[in-house]
Amino acid sequence: MANPTSVNSQITDAVTQANVEALGAAPAVAMGNLYQATAQALANAAHNATVAQQQMNVAAQAATTAGVALLYAIQTGKK
Repeated sequence: MANPTSVNSQITDAVTQANVEALGAAPAVAMGNLYQATAQALANAAHNATVAQQQMNVAAQAATTAGVALLYAIQTGKK
């Protein structure tokens, strides 16, 4: 217990216990924040990969359409 003071000992004990609880919970809170940040980063990476794949599919479809249009535009000389 703390040295004798003019403050009620129950008050000092309550404050001390609250401080100990806060210090004891700090590592768990820090790990929770780390896990949350890691999950957010992985979710962003997965979303970015999905968007990139969608955009690549659009570009591939446009290239295929342009290629087919070019093939149809070729004159073979037959009537």
